[in-house]
Amino acid sequence: MDSRFTNVIDLNDMGTDWWLSVVRLASEIYDDPARYAKACEGKIMATLFYEPSTRTQMSFQTAMLRLGGTIIGFDNPATSSVAKGENLKDTTKIVSSYADIMVMRHPSDGAAKAAALTADCPIINAGDGGHLHPSQTLTDMLTLYREKGRLTDLTIGLCGDLKNGRTVHSMCKALAGFEGIKFVFISTPQLGMPQYIKDILMAHGCAFSEEPSLEAAMPSLDVLYMTRVQKERFASEEEYNRLKGAYCLDRSKMLMGRKDLIVMHPLPRVDEIPMDVDDDPRAMYFKQAHYGVYVRMALILTVLRDPNHSIPLLTGKIVNGVECSNPNCITRKERYLPRSYRGTDLLECEYCDERILF
Repeated sequence: MDSRFTNVIDLNDMGTDWWLSVVRLASEIYDDPARYAKACEGKIMATLFYEPSTRTQMSFQTAMLRLGGTIIGFDNPATSSVAKGENLKDTTKIVSSYADIMVMRHPSDGAAKAAALTADCPIINAGDGGHLHPSQTLTDMLTLYREKGRLTDLTIGLCGDLKNGRTVHSMCKALAGFEGIKFVFISTPQLGMPQYIKDILMAHGCAFSEEPSLEAAMPSLDVLYMTRVQKERFASEEEYNRLKGAYCLDRSKMLMGRKDLIVMHPLPRVDEIPMDVDDDPRAMYFKQAHYGVYVRMALILTVLRDPNHSIPLLTGKIVNGVECSNPNCITRKERYLPRSYRGTDLLECEYCDERILF
């Protein structure tokens, strides 16, 4: 099933040249923002945030306002007709008819793709459950581009909740195709990187290793990407409390890192980076968040300048009677959605990428 619009659901739909064009445009805007002050005059962006957000929501809104456009939307579904039981299709179908572009965050994996099937304007995925977060990945790429001067030949440590961290999933998928990238997964077995991400890396010939110790990994890293353990993704508070303090980047561990190391974090943080690390010049997470405004300005401009760059949304086959095994998949909640899968013996859900033996 095709879309009439340029939807940014998964960066891997777009290709490396497209990502780089957005990153370079973001860098140009960062250097001369006044040049773009009226670029979206007369345009309306809708922000539909079904899940709490600070940086992503406000940076998208700031981006559109700095481009001269206006914004509508909600940051709490309880204040919309969602609270009355309205389904995802009806909400996004109506809102997309009011706007030129729509940005959506949702707690269910695959929700942005589901909305794009019927929306009447382009959709940007601002985070779908624990699945993907493409605009954060572009922000991360801009940070590397400006602070390390390259997107190649980097050893990147990903630390913390790699199972539920949509930011690290998106980053791995995007950077897997760049030369000389090596990932070090620093996590407990319970919070480890999903197998489908490892398979993508192996298919690209991208090197990765797994290391339970942050201390052991530190000396080899060009970049350390910390993540919080995501309480909202756990079935029980007891399980969360057991794992929440697994990794902490304190000043003693920073001493083990290279002088040119940069430390990134998608934020919010909880207890994985103490505040006394903030003054270390290698701590880049606040500047990283600032870069997010310019990336989202570039992303909005790119989508609106070429709104009809159609990307196929569903390319597999409809398999009736087969339920996605991911309990957080959007198809488990929005029952009208076609059950579309890639593959034959091993099916892969086209919404959330969950693999199902068939």
